[in-house]
Amino acid sequence: MSAAVVAVWTVGHSNHPIGHFLELLAGAGITAVADVRSQPWSRRHPQFARGPLARSLAGAGIAYVFLGSELGARTSDRAAWHDGRVDYERLATMAGFKAGLDRVVTGAASHRIALMCAEREPLDCHRTILVSRRLVAHGVDVTRPLADGTQETHEQTERRLLTRTGEAADLLTGETEALARA
Repeated sequence: MSAAVVAVWTVGHSNHPIGHFLELLAGAGITAVADVRSQPWSRRHPQFARGPLARSLAGAGIAYVFLGSELGARTSDRAAWHDGRVDYERLATMAGFKAGLDRVVTGAASHRIALMCAEREPLDCHRTILVSRRLVAHGVDVTRPLADGTQETHEQTERRLLTRTGEAADLLTGETEALARA
């Protein structure tokens, strides 16, 4: 008997009206949202500030948890910084980040979780480049409900990244190296 596949979704709230955002979540069967924004508010889209968002989700029967301290891209821990910027490779090795991933994987056993950040385009967001890559490396299936209601796997997203950047595996390097360059 094989172990159950752990699956997680990711979504960007973008500038969606809250009703459309809730429809995207419902269409994917999401039962919990893990907010991975370092700062859970939006000046331009106040419906996605932490409090109003949590209330809207609760009204739709969707649980909310803030994991931006663990899985956000803007850590205050200077050990994750290099040359004035957060280094995702360093951040991914830190205890807090690993604990956040563990919470997501544990939660995915009982909930259909969507990791939420702000960006509509997954390629422009740390939830793809930082968080999803580490989840996939741990055997988690990652899928994204896109703005038009279609879904895209993490592998499809990474293929789009390679196309966008012009990177490709070659005789000397594999896809992993090409993705690291992208």
